[in-house]
Amino acid sequence: MAAQSAEGGLSFDPMAQFQVKPLGGDGVVNWFTFTNAALWTSFAVAVVFILLVVGTSKRAVVPGRMQSVAELAYGFIYKMVEDICGKEGVKYFPYIMTLFMFIVCANFLGLIPTAFTPTSHFAVTIPLALLVFLGVTILGFVKNGASFLGLFWVSSAPLALRPALALIELISYFVRPVSHSIRLAGNVMAGHAVIKVFAGFAALTIVSPVAILGITAMYGLEVLVSFIQAYVFTILTCVYLKDALHPSH
Repeated sequence: MAAQSAEGGLSFDPMAQFQVKPLGGDGVVNWFTFTNAALWTSFAVAVVFILLVVGTSKRAVVPGRMQSVAELAYGFIYKMVEDICGKEGVKYFPYIMTLFMFIVCANFLGLIPTAFTPTSHFAVTIPLALLVFLGVTILGFVKNGASFLGLFWVSSAPLALRPALALIELISYFVRPVSHSIRLAGNVMAGHAVIKVFAGFAALTIVSPVAILGITAMYGLEVLVSFIQAYVFTILTCVYLKDALHPSH
């Protein structure tokens, strides 16, 4: 049976899986404490390195499994960057490819039982979103100068409405890193929490069959969500990059 509280209800915390803890037990997390979050972030980086560097090092004419996965990911993201940003955006492909691979690997590793999912924390997703935001903003001004401000001026709208629309565009522009980071962390966190809730009820005999079916269905959905959220984060990065390269309405 599941652990029960003093009031007779179930006692489990679906959010406990997101707690950052030092490796080797509980304790205070300081600046240089190596935590479960740091460990699984390192695993994600290692997987990316193995796939993209080690897996492609032989450059075989008939690729093996790892090289096939790496080439598939490479072609998928390259086409995305080229289609959205044009040839001019291809020079930024390595950064966008790295973003996608890190996020998708961290998401998939987080599906391993007892694993920690770095992308469920704003401490990870906010820096990723801010790097994109600051990068495309700086690039926009360096490449276009004051003309970058044309991104906020809707020249196709009636003149009387343009100042109000410019204010709306400006606000929406600065909201980008907020929505960019919350979307990723929120979706990953919600899915994992729901699986944990079903797992808690699976200990009760009367509802265990339904709970197990729920876990199976949610796990399958989370596999899909893990990829989709990495894809959405990446495609929005491409859209923001396109705005920096071609700032016009």
